Amino acid sequence: MKISTETSSLYSAPRTQPSSTPGAGTSSFSSALAAATVQTPSARSADFTSMTRQEMTDWMNEQIRTGKMSLHESAPFMGMTMKISVETGQPIDMATDTTRINFIEKARLGIEGARSLNDQKLAERLQSAIDAMHLNQSNKWSGPHLFPLGLEVRWLC
Repeated sequence: MKISTETSSLYSAPRTQPSSTPGAGTSSFSSALAAATVQTPSARSADFTSMTRQEMTDWMNEQIRTGKMSLHESAPFMGMTMKISVETGQPIDMATDTTRINFIEKARLGIEGARSLNDQKLAERLQSAIDAMHLNQSNKWSGPHLFPLGLEVRWLC
């Protein structure tokens, strides 16, 4: 058996050296993370009794981005932000829809509907969404909390 010590062009691509200067370059992980986790004023003052679908989506995305909510936990919120036109059967663009919605009441009505259809899992997911909305209403709290699904989360306010 002969072992070759020659370098293959597959493995000899030019390599860039990482910068020794901390924070150098706009594409560094720390700068991208900082940009992604900056909270907007609307994310800090959520009023679930009077929000547009876009505001709810922005809040939900902020919770996911900062690790306060998983994609799985966001499913009931996503369902509440959907709106279909009766005339066309097409989704209504939430960026142009300024209708204010009481999402706590919408979730409560969803629980009633789920129970009437004997869908206990949906009712539980919607109750978890209501619990999360009550915890996050105007962010008047801080410190560790149990998320409705039983996961301990340390909230950064």
